[in-house]
Amino acid sequence: MIYSIITGTGSYIPTRRIKNEDFLSHEFYENYDKKLEKSNQEVIDKFIEITTIAERRHVTDDLVTSDIAFFAAEEAIKNANIDKEELDYIIFAHNFGDVKFDNRRTDIVPTLAARVKHKLEILSPNAVAYDLPFGCPGWLQAVIQADYYIKSGDAKKILVIGADVLSRISDPHDRDSMLYADGAGAIILEGKESDTPIGILAHTTRSDTFAYSQMLHMGKSFKQDEVTGENLYLKMNGKRLYQYALDTVPQAIKACLDKSNTHIEDISKVLIHQANGKMDDAILKRLYALYNITEMPHNVMPMSISWLGNSSVATLPTLLDLILKDNLKTHTINPGDILVFASVGAGMNINAVTYKV
Repeated sequence: MIYSIITGTGSYIPTRRIKNEDFLSHEFYENYDKKLEKSNQEVIDKFIEITTIAERRHVTDDLVTSDIAFFAAEEAIKNANIDKEELDYIIFAHNFGDVKFDNRRTDIVPTLAARVKHKLEILSPNAVAYDLPFGCPGWLQAVIQADYYIKSGDAKKILVIGADVLSRISDPHDRDSMLYADGAGAIILEGKESDTPIGILAHTTRSDTFAYSQMLHMGKSFKQDEVTGENLYLKMNGKRLYQYALDTVPQAIKACLDKSNTHIEDISKVLIHQANGKMDDAILKRLYALYNITEMPHNVMPMSISWLGNSSVATLPTLLDLILKDNLKTHTINPGDILVFASVGAGMNINAVTYKV
């Protein structure tokens, strides 16, 4: 049987470090034209308490999303030791296209996947390049699509990229802007014959659009000024989203584990989209509670959000790359380990993948 396995990873972590103290000079608003009464220090203190984010990374002014995606993709191809001309698909998950420093409009023509293919100097017309906007779960959904291509026999080698530059679509007058970061991650997924299950064992996806589609949306700045103008920024109903994630993500992960006949006790690592540190902790606790387990295993959930922030589709592939290249010192992934990936985000969309190394 053919299974989809990860043979190479790459990531790009921007060089510009933005610490929480850098927001002390911001003018925050509670809502449209309603100034926040709390001091910025109070806002920052509460923010780190509920998110665990102490700093995040932003790209330099000369870079856009397709640039950093290219860096991650090039590294993944090199790490997999493959000929880039053998790629059958390039699937690029993002949400905002290329947004320039001096022009905050979305630019997605040509597709970002086409731009990365061009930067990689891939000549083959058989490497089909396309974009996938699916909120924060976009990269994992692209992995799921790639698995379908491989299992069907349509493809053997696929480049899957997740990259976003959220710093240019976050409202400087909204305290939620402290959540958002920039980054890129990529993997090479290849088909491999095996008599025993390996690689992607199962996956699940759900979209709850009827009641929850507007929990993340685009809107004008909370304060209209010469900086924000008529630009649109990412807006979030944080409290409602938090509860939605706690109510639905654990069940979605369990459904994926059940689909692969895997018990939670067989899982070596749980890699969850780095959206909010405390939220991910609560999701993990509820996941184990579904199995009537109150004492969770030590060190089962790697985290990078405290220093990288929330880079949307890039958090999972970046986290995986950090672990595999021994850049997240307290975590390792070994042959035979079973991992579960999960993500939640705009749509609202949730997905999960069970993977055996």
